[in-house]
Amino acid sequence: MQSTSQHEIQPTKLPSLQELEKKKKVNWFMVRTILTSGAGFFTDSYDVFIINLAMPMIGFVYYSNNGNKVPAQTEGIVKGMASVGTLIGQLTFGFMGDIFGRRIYGFELLIIIMGTINCATSASTVRGVSVLGFLGLWRLILGIGIGGDYPMSATITSEWSSTGKRGMMMALIFSMQGVGNLAAAIVTLIILAIFKQAINADVMNLDYVWRLCIGLGAVPAVATVYLRFTMPESPRYSLDVKHDVEQATAAIAVKGDKLKESTIQAHNNRVIDPINLEKRSHWAEFRAYFRQWRHLKVLLGTSLSWFLLDIAFYGLGLNNSYVLSAIGFSNKSTAFETMWWNAVGQVIITVLGSVPGYYLSVIFIESWGRRTIQIMGFSMCTILFIILSAAYYQLRDQSVPAFIAIFTLAQLFQNFGANTTTFIIPGEVFPTKVRSSAHGISAAAGKAGAIIASFAFNVLVETNDTYPGEHAFLPETLGIFAAIMFLGLIVTILWVPETKGKDLEEFEEDYVAPAVAPEVTQSTNDGQFKE
Repeated sequence: MQSTSQHEIQPTKLPSLQELEKKKKVNWFMVRTILTSGAGFFTDSYDVFIINLAMPMIGFVYYSNNGNKVPAQTEGIVKGMASVGTLIGQLTFGFMGDIFGRRIYGFELLIIIMGTINCATSASTVRGVSVLGFLGLWRLILGIGIGGDYPMSATITSEWSSTGKRGMMMALIFSMQGVGNLAAAIVTLIILAIFKQAINADVMNLDYVWRLCIGLGAVPAVATVYLRFTMPESPRYSLDVKHDVEQATAAIAVKGDKLKESTIQAHNNRVIDPINLEKRSHWAEFRAYFRQWRHLKVLLGTSLSWFLLDIAFYGLGLNNSYVLSAIGFSNKSTAFETMWWNAVGQVIITVLGSVPGYYLSVIFIESWGRRTIQIMGFSMCTILFIILSAAYYQLRDQSVPAFIAIFTLAQLFQNFGANTTTFIIPGEVFPTKVRSSAHGISAAAGKAGAIIASFAFNVLVETNDTYPGEHAFLPETLGIFAAIMFLGLIVTILWVPETKGKDLEEFEEDYVAPAVAPEVTQSTNDGQFKE
C-alpha cells in the first residue's frame, strides 16, 4: 500500500465537479433530463389521481345497490394500495440506486406501464375476487414503479445540475405532477363528452370511460422508456462511489463538457486499499453516517416533514370529488352530470391552485430558498385549514364559491410550499453514497402519511353518532389537517437545513467513510480515511 508521504490525504473535500457546478447555460442535455424525469412524474401523478375521478364511475357501474357509491372502506383500500406500493418502491429503488448505481433508471417505468395496463383491464372472476380486488392489486404494483421514480429522478436531476439551477430543475420536474393531475381531469372530460349519449342511454357505459381514463396513463410512460435506459451513469456516482474516472469522463462528455485535469489527478491520487475497499458495505456506511445525530436529525427532518405533509396532501388530493360532493358542487341529477362536474371541479382546483403553486415554486426556489418556502407553505396551510374547519357550515350553506376559493388556496400553498420542497431537499442535503437511499427513506415516510390518509379519510369524515353518512366529520377532519400542518412547521424549523446556493460537494466534505477496514485507517497518518 502507498503511504501518505507519496500521496498526501487532505482531510477536506476533493475538487468539486466544476464541469457541472459552474455550467450556467441551459443545454440540450438539461432539456433531455427535464423531459425524461418530468414525463415520469406526469405519469405518476396522472395514475395516482385519476382514481379520484374513476371511483365515482365504478360506483355507478358496480354498486347500484349501495346508492351508486363504492363503500367507504373499500374505496379507501383501493386508493391506498398505490401508496403502499409507492412506499415499497421508494425504499427498494432508493437503496438499489446507491448500491447498483443510477443506471437502474428505467426499470421503474416498465413496472408503471405494466401496472397501468392491468389496472385498466381489471375484471371480476365468476366467483371470488371482484373488479376492485384486482384493481387494488394492480395499483399496488403500479405504486412500486411510481415509488421508484422518486429517489431515482431526484438523485439523477440533482447530480446532473449546476448549483444555480439545481433547485429550479428539480422543482420544474416535480411540477409535472400538477400537469399530470390536470391532464387526468381534462382527459376525463373529453372521454365523458365522447360517451355522453351512451352514458345517458345506459349508465353501464361508464365502465368503458373509467378504463380508458386509466389506460391512457401508460402513453407518456411508453414514450419515455428509451430515454431513461440510455441515460448515462451520474458522474458524481462514478467518481465518489465507483472511483471510475473514465466512466465519469465519458458521462461528462455526453453533456458536452470534460473533466478538468485537477479533478482527474485528485481522484487518481487517492489512497485506497483495493482489498479493503471490497469489504466496504453500503449498509455499513449508511449506518455509520446516520449514527451521528447531526446527520440523523436531518434525515428525521426531511422524513417527518414529508410524512406530515402527505397526510393532508393525499387526504384531500385523493378525495377532491368527495369534498366537492359534500358541499353540493357535484350533486347532480344524472350519472353523466355528476361525473362531469366532478371533473370540472378537479380542473378548477388544479388550474387555480395546484399548477400555479408548482410553478411559483419553480420561480422562487433559487431566490427565496427551499426552507423558507417550506416554512411559508406549512404556515399558510395551517391558517387556511383552520378557516375551512371553523367556518365549514357557514361557507357550505352561504357561499360554496368562497369554500372552493379557500380550498383551492390551500392546495396552492401545499405546492408552493412543502409538497415541492420535501422532494427537493433530500436530493441535495446528503452525500452521494447515501443520497438515493436517504431520499427513498424520506419519500417513503411521506407515503406512510399518504397511506394513513387514504385508509382513514373516507371512514373518518363519515364518523358521527348523530348524522352518520352525511360527511358530518369533515370540518373536524380539516381541523386535524391544520394541526398536522402546524407540526410540519415545527419539524421544519428544528431539523430541516437550507440548501440554497450550496454545491453538492459541500455535503461531501464532512463525509467520513467509517466502513473502511481498520487496516486502511491505520495506514494513514491522520487516522481517518476521508473522501
